Amino acid sequence: MSRLFFSSQTLSTAQVHTALDALNLPTLGVETLNQQACIEIPEAYTLPKAAITDTLRPLSRAHQFDFAILEAEFQANEFKLLAMDMDSTLITIECIDEIADFAGKKKEVSEITEAAMRGEIKDFSESLNRRVALLKGVPESCLQSVFEERLRLSPGAEELIAYAKANKWKTLLVSGGFTFFTDKMKEVLGLDYTRSNTLEIVDGHLTGRVLGTIVDAEVKRETVLETCTLLGCEPSRAIVVGDGSNDLKMMEISGASVAFHAKPVVQEKTDFCINHGGLDTICKWFEANA
Repeated sequence: MSRLFFSSQTLSTAQVHTALDALNLPTLGVETLNQQACIEIPEAYTLPKAAITDTLRPLSRAHQFDFAILEAEFQANEFKLLAMDMDSTLITIECIDEIADFAGKKKEVSEITEAAMRGEIKDFSESLNRRVALLKGVPESCLQSVFEERLRLSPGAEELIAYAKANKWKTLLVSGGFTFFTDKMKEVLGLDYTRSNTLEIVDGHLTGRVLGTIVDAEVKRETVLETCTLLGCEPSRAIVVGDGSNDLKMMEISGASVAFHAKPVVQEKTDFCINHGGLDTICKWFEANA
């Protein structure tokens, strides 16, 4: 039996009732508990999943809650891999934008970043090369400064990683960002695998070039597939979390794709969306469906 999950820091029983009324679902006995609610959808209910989503999306924006339609098979033990993007997903910043800030070029770099995430620049390699070129001459020490002074984990990140470990999921951080930061995230959070881009550094300064194959959407997809093969599981047993169009190819092969505070183009093509809560919302889904 499917279930409908609601969550928000400000979720009220009245808001849940409003949503259920819009879906013509019974509200009798439905109450919120700890800012969340989970409702079983009657087997006789005929409204398709897409129609439920279309009905709830405007309400979720107006009342600032997240929702998910959980199938009966959505169980923690069905998954083996948690794959995540880094910038604006696992962490709150875009590292390249913050590095650019030290060079006085944040505005130019941020504009390219936003256009790429919205899918307006179709070639990620082109967008990355354009941005990195603007970083030529930036001291290597700026990378450490960004890590120490500006990098913050997204809300719920530590809880999600702990949940993954408790359920024996392997963790993969696959990013169009840079190894300097993914290596540190691997160490800090105890992640299993990482893949990202390497900035060329000569005489203590960035050269404005990226070394090796750029981690674009296709490489992200290949990395998830390779990791699943290594684990001896199908990609349908992977959860993939991201926020930009560069994440869509790895999302489409997963068993559960999650758009985290993502661009509209990503939200339209993923299984789940988190727009108001933290990454630990994923843990709550599983607990609600246990």
